[in-house]
Amino acid sequence: MAAHRRSRQRPVGGTTARAAVTVVLAGTATAAGFDGAAHAAPRPAPAGADVDRLYREAEVATEKYNGAKEKADSARERLCDLQDETARAQARLNKAREALGAVAAAQYRAGGLDPALRLMLSDDPDAYLDGAALAERAGSRHHAELGRVRAQLREIEKLRGAARVEVKTLTTRRAELGRHKRTITEKLSAAHQALSRMSPEERAGITGGTGRAARSAGGTARDTALSQAPNARAAQAVAYAHQKLGSPYVWGATGPDAFDCSGLVLAAYRSAGVSLPRTTYAQIDAGRRVSRSELLPGDLVFFYSGISHVGLYIGNGQMIHAPNPSAPVRVAPVGQMPFAGATRVV
Repeated sequence: MAAHRRSRQRPVGGTTARAAVTVVLAGTATAAGFDGAAHAAPRPAPAGADVDRLYREAEVATEKYNGAKEKADSARERLCDLQDETARAQARLNKAREALGAVAAAQYRAGGLDPALRLMLSDDPDAYLDGAALAERAGSRHHAELGRVRAQLREIEKLRGAARVEVKTLTTRRAELGRHKRTITEKLSAAHQALSRMSPEERAGITGGTGRAARSAGGTARDTALSQAPNARAAQAVAYAHQKLGSPYVWGATGPDAFDCSGLVLAAYRSAGVSLPRTTYAQIDAGRRVSRSELLPGDLVFFYSGISHVGLYIGNGQMIHAPNPSAPVRVAPVGQMPFAGATRVV
């Protein structure tokens, strides 16, 4: 029986084996083909998309830099105020110490004889008694001076403690500024290199032409925007933005000749006497939120989920904004970027 079972087994080889191998290989190839189709490496993004991404990342870092700089400036101002206040307190302390020293010296000079003996030897006991009463009052003033000196010492120590806190805060903010500055520089350098590898036509699609073209595009809508602005301050902000069409983008700049995105709207409203926060993520809370359908000239329009870009709405679905270092301040459609919200400042 065992021999019979063995005789029914076919050797692996010949046509049958080759067919089996062929089927296996074919199945493997097919599976690899389907798997490759399902997990194929993504096609590289267009060069322009890569540049846009780098500029967005640089702008996020720019807004963080602007926020850190605002806090660093505030810490520096508080430190200067504390230093001035400490100097004034030190002057008051020095004056109190001088007065205290004069009282102590007078008491030392007058304290060589026993009071009873001085009374007996005095040519004018009444005058001596009056002087003793005066000395007692001087002693009271002496104690009062001591109390003032102690209070001033405590005040100076408190001021110096607050100054140490501000120095630490300022040091932290400066380190933060350095980190953001390095990120901005790296992203902008990478974007510049990517632009340099693009054709002139591709670069033109990103840069949007010259400053002269930007000014020309904006001039046609200016009068309409000013007439539709809800108030004089919004109209002034729009007029200022129109005047700055064609100005270069420089990160961290707030004018008058160059701007980043939040710096442009800050400067526009500053020209109208309205103070705005420095960063996009603070500017969005600087007024009343409005929907996209309610937009009026002068409203601030914000983009991307991180609120990293802002423009000034001028009507008819258009805004003026500072795009990035490759493009000047210009007019652009609000729908050009992912809309995140809008604020009416005044």
